[in-house]
Amino acid sequence: MKRADDFESRRAHLRAMSDEELKAYFWQLAQQVVDPLLEYGRTHTTPSVERSVLLRMGFSSLEAKPMVEYAVANSLIGHGVGNIVYRLAKAENLSIREAGLRLSQGEDWDKAAALFQGGEGNV
Repeated sequence: MKRADDFESRRAHLRAMSDEELKAYFWQLAQQVVDPLLEYGRTHTTPSVERSVLLRMGFSSLEAKPMVEYAVANSLIGHGVGNIVYRLAKAENLSIREAGLRLSQGEDWDKAAALFQGGEGNV
């Protein structure tokens, strides 16, 4: 079975466009495809993603794993564990590393939770 060639009919609305208009139209369509993916990334995370973020922040996998587990146990993973580390460091006047190590050892999770009271800082 041969596929019907409908190229001419499908491109009719593009025929009158200039190169600049076609380029703008392409980026508009690309944005429509990407927008839902970006929104999903803002509102959804996984322990694996959070560990990956922490590794990129300079923590070892042995340090990152318990931070993520504590974040899950404290229902804070939705805020992003890297964000939790950053905000705790800022609030307690600690280095990022020091704040992360404290969280990794199970310390300061009550302080971390208090930073996100009232929904502030949601991903």
